[in-house]
Amino acid sequence: MSLMIRYGVAGIVASLLGVSLWLHAQDRPVFRVKVDMVVLGFTVTDNKGKYVTGLKPKDFRILEDGIVQKLSTFAEGNRAPMHVNDDGSVRPLLAREEALGAASGGATGLERTDAFVGTNIFVLFDTSNYMYRGFVYASDAIADFVRGLDRADSVAVYTYSRNLTRAASLTKDRTGAISGLRKAVAGDDSALYNSLLLTLKDAAKVPGRKVVIVFSNGPDNASMVAPDDVRAVAEDEGIPIYVISTSEVNKDAISSGVFRRISQRTGGKAFFAKTWQKQVEAFENIREDLGNSYTITYYPQPNPNEGFRKITVEIASDVAKKYRVQARPGYRPRAGF
Repeated sequence: MSLMIRYGVAGIVASLLGVSLWLHAQDRPVFRVKVDMVVLGFTVTDNKGKYVTGLKPKDFRILEDGIVQKLSTFAEGNRAPMHVNDDGSVRPLLAREEALGAASGGATGLERTDAFVGTNIFVLFDTSNYMYRGFVYASDAIADFVRGLDRADSVAVYTYSRNLTRAASLTKDRTGAISGLRKAVAGDDSALYNSLLLTLKDAAKVPGRKVVIVFSNGPDNASMVAPDDVRAVAEDEGIPIYVISTSEVNKDAISSGVFRRISQRTGGKAFFAKTWQKQVEAFENIREDLGNSYTITYYPQPNPNEGFRKITVEIASDVAKKYRVQARPGYRPRAGF
């Protein structure tokens, strides 16, 4: 059954206050930095734009501020993650968990293997009054996307105008997700960045790989949070943002620029698809990205940098110069006392 919950102004203000405190924390004296396991998803393409698959952990070198990182797990597409040995070889993660669990009475401190199988996809659908024209076609494009997802994926459908509505909670039930989507009604002002912030906060609570897909007409006339503040949260949580905009690039240069910046800085992509066919193609492109991506995890090596840490993905191969890696540029570690 679809779960319909609306956030009022008070809820948004509370979330904005949390983001404000988080941002101001960057200027305070920091006595301790807590860095959790980093989850990094990325794609590799050749000079013709075709996905490069079949690479192994030993083919990659991950650096954080120039410091080489030791990989913890590695996965390709929607396959189960594997534990990465010191020599770059892999073994099933579950076997390692069971061994550690037996030695420690069952408490390993590791994530469940199945939590990292597939992708948790949060679709944020614009139902503001900007979407009156083409609303039904947009809904159809989203429904087709949901139906075509890999069975290992989970999907949540959120809608927004002035407020956020959780039309369908995260689920593998495609029928339930589409049912929630079909109950959406267009109308009211657009608070895209408020709603995107709340969506990111929900996604951040879910273990494993997750992405947010924004389907929007473009303009935002009701948010109280700046888009770059929202982008910073997505960067630090490691959540790629894909944006499909139904408006033409030259008719809304401000929103178009913001969409490009948010998607590029988080490891996603931006599409400008005015027609239903272009929207379907954009969703297909995103689905291919998810199915052909690599996901690695690591616990950062000691690093005195308490600000933005730059992540670099290098390919240890003679043909590496012909390959292009799409990944988020970095993150900020959480500050603590």
